Amino acid sequence: MKYAEFKALNLFRQAEYLAEHGRLLAERREDSFRLQLFAVADFYAEQWCESGNGHLLFIHLFRHPAGLRDYLPAIRLPRDL
Repeated sequence: MKYAEFKALNLFRQAEYLAEHGRLLAERREDSFRLQLFAVADFYAEQWCESGNGHLLFIHLFRHPAGLRDYLPAIRLPRDL
């Protein structure tokens, strides 16, 4: 699925798509939030959830590699690359 198609989905459909088709690259915590970074086709998706209850707050989409900066220490690439 391309960026424009994904963006047109509602929040819960986006989360379902990430769970089924996104490639989880890294996770991190920021304040009381748990963030997960996914790679999807031609973009990245950052899923923001509350730490305590896992409630999904929003999904931030971006294409520019500068958005990966906060995740670089946590990203672990597969050994078979």
